[in-house]
Amino acid sequence: MIYSFTIISNENDKFARVIEIDAESTFLDFNDALLDSVGYTKDQMTSFFICDEGWERETEITLMEMKFTASDEDNYVMADTRLEELVQDKGQRLLFMFDSLNERMFFIELTAIKKGTLIMPTCVKSKGEAPKQIEDIDYNDKFLSAADDGVYLDEFGSDDFDAEELESEGLNIDDDYFGHQDY
Repeated sequence: MIYSFTIISNENDKFARVIEIDAESTFLDFNDALLDSVGYTKDQMTSFFICDEGWERETEITLMEMKFTASDEDNYVMADTRLEELVQDKGQRLLFMFDSLNERMFFIELTAIKKGTLIMPTCVKSKGEAPKQIEDIDYNDKFLSAADDGVYLDEFGSDDFDAEELESEGLNIDDDYFGHQDY
């Protein structure tokens, strides 16, 4: 069987790819075909996720074996897992995480199943530019903007350390909390 997957991005609505691949191919074959179709390097950690109809992640297929996976969960590795093992139905949804640090991904749907075999995965349709592979993030700006949004609040409900407020709670900022004090 030949699977036809449509790939889109939530970062660029003019982007789409359609990749045809044999159902007996591995997720690693799909990974490589997808990365080639968008011009990404293959030096980053990537993962596929089998999803339900609402795009909720159910099963992860990783680039390499993860030792920290809970023992009661199956650990699927791309090189050892064939597409047909986890994907059988038209309409099946997957996510492809290409920037795990920033949780950026492509949305994938199995849009057609055809009879036949295919030796090499092929990108049969390509539209638009893919998003940048790795997002440059200034973590100081990210932290500061999150603090401005009220995300990083101290226990007194503020993102500022007000000496008077601390002292009113019995904390003296002149105390040497990190020095030779007994705890």
